[in-house]
Amino acid sequence: MEKIRWDQSFSVGVAKLDEQHSSIIDMINLLIENVEPDIRSEPISETLTRMTKYAEEHFEMEEQLLAQHAYPELLSHKEEHAVFCKKTAAFCLDTMSYKTSVPEEILLYLNDWWTNHILTIDMRYSSFFNERNIT
Repeated sequence: MEKIRWDQSFSVGVAKLDEQHSSIIDMINLLIENVEPDIRSEPISETLTRMTKYAEEHFEMEEQLLAQHAYPELLSHKEEHAVFCKKTAAFCLDTMSYKTSVPEEILLYLNDWWTNHILTIDMRYSSFFNERNIT
């Protein structure tokens, strides 16, 4: 699997959110670089745990910013985040039960979800924040 290349197309125009998104992409790329077929792989487990915690912090900050500025799609945005959290929790459970297909599933899911989420869902608030000079 190819690593995700961060470029300006991922920028939502809010520096702190861009920084967090870039960090998440870096974590996904680290998983891609270190993917091992063994589910008991410490890099997979550690990176997945770190990413899950970081994503939760990012979601909380993003949702607070959206709420603070009365973003009209806040509820649906929060639902997107909840779906991600449930799915990553399921991956964590799968790693504990040594489900062998998890590493590939994790990479595919994380790559697809974050790329689509940033480029589609998060881009919806980009112009909203830009119109309000929130950077």
